[in-house]
Amino acid sequence: MEEENNELPNGNDVDEVQDKKSKKVAKHDGGVADLERVTDYAEEKELSSADISNAINIFGDKRNKEAAEKLAKERELQKIHVKKEDIELIVNEILISRQQAEKVLREHRDVVSALEALIN
Repeated sequence: MEEENNELPNGNDVDEVQDKKSKKVAKHDGGVADLERVTDYAEEKELSSADISNAINIFGDKRNKEAAEKLAKERELQKIHVKKEDIELIVNEILISRQQAEKVLREHRDVVSALEALIN
């Protein structure tokens, strides 16, 4: 009887090639098994109206506090004196509104740092 030749032209055995293919398939199957273990379980629970109203109150209080801080900052900035020439310079050089120029100038208190802040 004639013996079967199980060698491929590149010198590899047919069984070796099949083993390599099965190993590759096994590697890919491992990822599928990991994904099957992941669940999207989320516990459902009822929210009471008291919890909801408390959360709304917390957000409202935070918003009111931030608004009060912003108002206090604006009042402090209004106390700072700025020159009209400085405002005109910023408006003409950067091409922004007077209100924006005045605000930036009050925040940075001098023309050079105000211009740097607007450019950067």
